[in-house]
Amino acid sequence: MLDSAPVSRPATAPESCREHPRAHAALRILVAEDNPVNRTVAQRMLEKCGHSVTIAENGFAAVAASGTQDLDLILMDIQMPEMDGMEATAAIRERERTTGGHIPIIAMTAHAMKGDEEKCLAGGMDGYLGKPIQRLRLLETLEQVCAVRA
Repeated sequence: MLDSAPVSRPATAPESCREHPRAHAALRILVAEDNPVNRTVAQRMLEKCGHSVTIAENGFAAVAASGTQDLDLILMDIQMPEMDGMEATAAIRERERTTGGHIPIIAMTAHAMKGDEEKCLAGGMDGYLGKPIQRLRLLETLEQVCAVRA
């Protein structure tokens, strides 16, 4: 199921998000997460920093949204029902081979084990976040991924 947030984006982020040089740029972010609590936490953190957030509750919805919406970034849960984050990322990257585009994807996982980050990066993701999501680490990861893209 897909839930679109308002399309208007503030020009700058609130003061609490300005400790990072690139945190001021409002982004259109898709949060692909099946857990309602994790979805809400991520959405509120991002919206407090001035970002526009769309929600996808599974990998199929994430793939669909990434093909129809103008997105700057995807936060992708690794373990989701129906289609997991690795499969969804592979499908998005396959489509990008024909379109020539590239949407940065940041993996999110609660079951961080040795080698998981490398596996996600090798699978086509651009960054990695452990759960529970911490605001400072989220902002640092957004900054790193966006700096690579710029």
